Amino acid sequence: MSPTSREREQARRRAEAQQRRQAAKAAEQRRARAGVLKAVALAVVVALVAVGAWWIGFRDDGSSAAASGTSEASAASEAPAPSPGADACPAPTSTPPAEPLQLDAAPDASLAQARTWTATLATSCGDIELELDGAAAPQAVASFVTLAQEDFFAGTPCHRLTTQGIYVLQCGDPTGTGRGGPGYSYGPVENAPADDVYPAGTLAMARRGGDAASMGSQFFLVYEESTIPSDEAGGYTVFGRITSGLDVVQRVAAAGASGGADGAPSTPISIEQVTVQ
Repeated sequence: MSPTSREREQARRRAEAQQRRQAAKAAEQRRARAGVLKAVALAVVVALVAVGAWWIGFRDDGSSAAASGTSEASAASEAPAPSPGADACPAPTSTPPAEPLQLDAAPDASLAQARTWTATLATSCGDIELELDGAAAPQAVASFVTLAQEDFFAGTPCHRLTTQGIYVLQCGDPTGTGRGGPGYSYGPVENAPADDVYPAGTLAMARRGGDAASMGSQFFLVYEESTIPSDEAGGYTVFGRITSGLDVVQRVAAAGASGGADGAPSTPISIEQVTVQ
């Protein structure tokens, strides 16, 4: 082979080798991009599943607690650490009725009389004093007052505590499962905050996600400011506030929830009696 032919052959081989290297590099870059995209997609799916589970659990007046979730404003928040003596509440002495009271229809909103009511939740961990706003949330107040007067809440455990993302203690289910209610439901949402912020001490109604007419007897006590985004049904009915005894809820919250950041309170707490006036 002549020198010129050898040079051309060597040049051809160098060109082919360079093309193979470039092709291999391009393939490696495609695999890397695909890996990144797959990881991002998986993270998005996991996040959506977790958030969806949280919304179903928190918003569903007829479901048990599900996985915990986060709000946009507090995604990095950590569950409160248990503190010494945080689980020092006496054991509940009352039990839910074997056959909870069931009513045919929600009480008329006019029963709230458009006035401020006071209520006392006598719990196994101490009294919680409430102020109920019958003018801003007449339907919710009429329902709560009527159920209290019928001793509906006596012996009912607070079945759900959330310590990450949102900070609430949920009560009002006579079955203690998260699936119970008074036999009726009502709506629409009343007096929800326009900015989706629920300050510590807020008293609000639980409901199913996307269903404004699914409120019944379950309510939640906010023990630390929480941002709870609205859905297509709106926000959550705020019908009062804690005027005394917020420390009772905070003490229960400090002991944490069973199984993680969202579940039954590690320190059991039951409503022994509710009085209103």
